[in-house]
Amino acid sequence: MPQYAALIYASDVDPTRPEAAGMLKDYDEFGAGAAAVIRGGAALYPTATATTVRVTGGKGGDIVTSDGPYAETKEALTGFYLLECADLDEAVKVAAQIPGAWDGAIEVRPVVDFGR
Repeated sequence: MPQYAALIYASDVDPTRPEAAGMLKDYDEFGAGAAAVIRGGAALYPTATATTVRVTGGKGGDIVTSDGPYAETKEALTGFYLLECADLDEAVKVAAQIPGAWDGAIEVRPVVDFGR
């Protein structure tokens, strides 16, 4: 069965803070309801904790890092799920139930199976 990455773009909130408890309850409920198709996933710390890595000059070049995200946006990549669904239509139906879709967006992308 194909797998799909459901990338959550929402407000850049720290899920470890006490004020996120209500949001986490919604995600717990989603996780319980969609457990049959969830194959993995994680919440991410806010973008302020990110480090962007580039290699100048191509392979073997100089490693350059910068603090924070690559670009500033209203919505940030806050987490993801790996879903195993019959097809894209089913993946979209599941993604619509992810709480981040209610005030943000969920990007659904098929995962490449390299057969390894």
